Amino acid sequence: MAGIDEKRPFIPVSIAVLTVSDTRTSADDRSGDTLVARIADAGHRLAARAIVPDDKARIFDQVRAWTLDPQIDVVITTGGTGFTGRDVTPEALEPLFEKKMDGFSEVFHRISYDKIGTSTIQSRATGGVANATFIFVLPGSPGACKDAWDGILKAQLDYRHMPCNFIEIMPRLDEHLRRGSGA
Repeated sequence: MAGIDEKRPFIPVSIAVLTVSDTRTSADDRSGDTLVARIADAGHRLAARAIVPDDKARIFDQVRAWTLDPQIDVVITTGGTGFTGRDVTPEALEPLFEKKMDGFSEVFHRISYDKIGTSTIQSRATGGVANATFIFVLPGSPGACKDAWDGILKAQLDYRHMPCNFIEIMPRLDEHLRRGSGA
């Protein structure tokens, strides 16, 4: 049964937040602010925060750099998951994924459907792992960021969450590299 095992310690992780937008600034980045507040409230550390335009190369370069930083455990992006011409975040980041997390998108859409109905299909939220770093690609609305954090990430980024969570598998994310095998 899912829940918190109070006998286990809370283990904070370092999380970077990237807002993808041609129009947002640090003064009006409500989605980024939503994530930063939830990260702090949960007891995790904000490792980095940035805003980049809807440009595949800039998105890829920023997230890749963060995944190569041993001080960053998780990257969360917000924005650029729709269908308009400038929405390119999934295209920018999925090539970086060593493993795609199909279940993240499925659970996100299930949670979103309960709140906004069929409009959830207009999001291409996704997740994956690269360079032993979890990456979550969220829509650009504060509501979607709240749904993803409150409904998925808060629990999965808590070592006390049972029956399993992302924190307990973090030390094994790069074991294929330590064995010298790409498989």
